[in-house]
Amino acid sequence: MTSDEEDAPSPEEMLRVIQEQRVATVRWLRGDPLLLYAPWGVAWLLGYTALFLHYGLDGHPYAPISLSQALGVLMGAQIVAGAVSAFEIARMSGGVRGHQSARGTMYGYGWLAGMLLMIIIGVRLSMILPPGEAALLWGGGTLMVVAVMYMAGGAIWLNWEMFFIGAWVAAVDAVGVLMGVGWFLLLTAVLLGGGFIAIGLWLRRRR
Repeated sequence: MTSDEEDAPSPEEMLRVIQEQRVATVRWLRGDPLLLYAPWGVAWLLGYTALFLHYGLDGHPYAPISLSQALGVLMGAQIVAGAVSAFEIARMSGGVRGHQSARGTMYGYGWLAGMLLMIIIGVRLSMILPPGEAALLWGGGTLMVVAVMYMAGGAIWLNWEMFFIGAWVAAVDAVGVLMGVGWFLLLTAVLLGGGFIAIGLWLRRRR
């Protein structure tokens, strides 16, 4: 037996290497869950907590935070979260071609269309609603888009985790809207803000 034959990997070793490469590829394509979920969790925790402190449960502020300041915290935090997530999504998509790339592009346009439509509806209807109801329209409508898009993404990529996260967002959104603006903001901050941070940490640990 030659030295080259002795150094050749066994079939078991080759299968192990192939399996390790497959697992690494799946992890690469799915991205880092901590960067995909935790930034949004932090943004919602900070932003909706600020809005909750402004509105309170009974319509009386719990802290001297103006509406514009609270919205500034929410929007600024969401911009940072969007930038972090976009960077991770771009990294994930860098080596993807064909049908997967087309699906991702159409899915991204779906997010854009949904949010633009929500902005149009919110601008049009919030002018004729009381401040509290207008806040519910904006918050509840935005989370509705988030919930539907997450569930749609789960269906497109056969990702049950993503689908159930969307269902969880829909459930919290529905309960919060029914309970009123104060409870909506509190539930969103705690259950979705804190929840997305926990989801990111849990999924990262499972990788």
